[in-house]
Amino acid sequence: MRALVQRVREASVGVEGKIVGRIGAGLLVLAGMSTDDTDEDRDWLARKIVALRIFDDAAAVMNRSVVDIGGEILAVSQFTLFASTRKGSRPSWSAAAPPAIAAPKFDAFVAALAGELGKSVPAGVFGATMQVALVNDGPVTIWLDSRRRE
Repeated sequence: MRALVQRVREASVGVEGKIVGRIGAGLLVLAGMSTDDTDEDRDWLARKIVALRIFDDAAAVMNRSVVDIGGEILAVSQFTLFASTRKGSRPSWSAAAPPAIAAPKFDAFVAALAGELGKSVPAGVFGATMQVALVNDGPVTIWLDSRRRE
């Protein structure tokens, strides 16, 4: 399971011209699922994201989590995080889980994020063409992979 985490002042996701999820200050999480992701991968990633200390404290040091600031999380599924560009210029998506496997994994990941955060987590519409808008704060952008755990 992979996630691109962005610290944001605000973010939203729309489908067919309608906003389906919106947050204020917090984290935008773009998440990709692979076929062999486990419940352990999901739970590790959700815990890691919610615990990341990437918000400034009173001394302007990144020392606070999204929970500490009372922030929100917006989750958006993104299979392209599993792109491979080893051969040629057209990415391969073969490492990404097919929709029938990825959709329930993404839903479970959103639920795990909500459980760790202690409040609901708005999300995009799985499989839809989405428009994501954000105001990146910093910018702070972090790449996480449940298999590398670094």
